[in-house]
Amino acid sequence: MSAEGVTFGQAISKARKALGLSQKELAARVMKEEETGAISPQYLNDIEHDRRSPSSGHLIRQFSGILKIPEDYLFALAGRLPDDLRTDTSDPERVVAAFKSFRRTLKE
Repeated sequence: MSAEGVTFGQAISKARKALGLSQKELAARVMKEEETGAISPQYLNDIEHDRRSPSSGHLIRQFSGILKIPEDYLFALAGRLPDDLRTDTSDPERVVAAFKSFRRTLKE
């Protein structure tokens, strides 16, 4: 997100602290997509300090559910389209119209 806005990492950190969770506690709750276990506290620290971005929509959805942050907001902060929107990008004119509408709404 822009310099005047909040970043993905800042949103995660703020919500985690508001819930009274340590990085270690939150990391233990966020499962990797491969079901091979939880993310590491170091990976979470890197995300919170904007050194890394979430590697998948799966992780964004988990952060959303655990931290009670709207999923679409986190996808926007991460600069990603949710999976259900990425599958419907075959019509360039429709995509451009949607982004123009999105921009107008944010500027209001």
